[in-house]
Amino acid sequence: MIGERSFASLLESEGEPPTVSIDPAEDVVALPYSSGTTGGCKGVMLTHRNLVANICQLGAHLGADEQTVALGVLPFFHIYGLVVVLNNTLRAGGTVVTMPRFDLEGMLGAIEEHGITHAFVVPPIVLALARHPAVEEHDLGSLSFVMSGAAPLGADLEQECIDRLGCKFRQGYGLTETSPVTHMVPHVAGAERLGSVGPPIPNSEVKIVDPATGEPVGPGGRGEVWVRGPHVMKGYLANEAATAITVDADGWLHTGDIGLADEEGYLTVVDRLKELIKVKGYQVAPAELEAVLLTHPAVADAAVVPSPDEEAGEVPTAYVALRAECDADDIVAFVSERVAPYKRIRRCEIVDEIPKSASGKILRRVLVEQERARV
Repeated sequence: MIGERSFASLLESEGEPPTVSIDPAEDVVALPYSSGTTGGCKGVMLTHRNLVANICQLGAHLGADEQTVALGVLPFFHIYGLVVVLNNTLRAGGTVVTMPRFDLEGMLGAIEEHGITHAFVVPPIVLALARHPAVEEHDLGSLSFVMSGAAPLGADLEQECIDRLGCKFRQGYGLTETSPVTHMVPHVAGAERLGSVGPPIPNSEVKIVDPATGEPVGPGGRGEVWVRGPHVMKGYLANEAATAITVDADGWLHTGDIGLADEEGYLTVVDRLKELIKVKGYQVAPAELEAVLLTHPAVADAAVVPSPDEEAGEVPTAYVALRAECDADDIVAFVSERVAPYKRIRRCEIVDEIPKSASGKILRRVLVEQERARV
């Protein structure tokens, strides 16, 4: 590439760095991309203040220090990897052990070789840590803390991972548009809540709003999660219309995620507002059914999507990757025994793997398009 310079050559320079005038509240420091709640990728304008604020907010919950050795398996072009793993650990004076891409054997070897203490992961990696036989072949005794984010994780799988690894486990929640963390279970004894992503981080506001009325709901009520604080993005690049849809005039960011909070503010994310399956008017959350599927001993991974249905409008269809031989009808029956009748999976398709993004999120749209084409 013309004009390209290596980082090593910059270190050799004896020149003084230029003086640059920066407005932390207005100048953009990172431009990750997100589909947001309105579809299509959009550049998320995150300012210096956004990122610094979120790193400070995280400091109260993560407990990182100079002895922290963090696993850098998540891509740093993703906001989770950039802020939570890289910037937060370096700010605390810790060490980040990076990997070019996810590889289970390589990751387990890195934990063992480098004495990794903190593993920041996504649900597919949690699944591997909880169930893959290769885990037994490595000494993971240095691991004291595992955090999962970027996608929903059921309480059963969380407990399964805790039982196997014997270390602290926390969940967090956020969006690219919030730099990214908005909620996290604190890194202190007694704060554990299986299946929950925790209370709001310091210096932020959160409310749960009925999508139909726009009115806040009480503790235990389901609604869309709204967030406000110094970590909320400046806006979408060159897209004022999408910005106005996502961040209202009062500064509340509408996440597009459905959740419920208890009396202490601990949030449990149910699903994406736009991914809810409508079965004869009843709302069915794919994440809830996926959590049930993952309790089946033969299921390695799962995704649930809507399938068009003449009578019901939509019905849930499961795509399942197996770790042991099993019949699809047996899996359908397994779920049917554990959920309400309207939530039952109508069809199960066995696949080699579930399509996911680099950050570990299920590429549900790929399966939705596949299902529509089939119908």
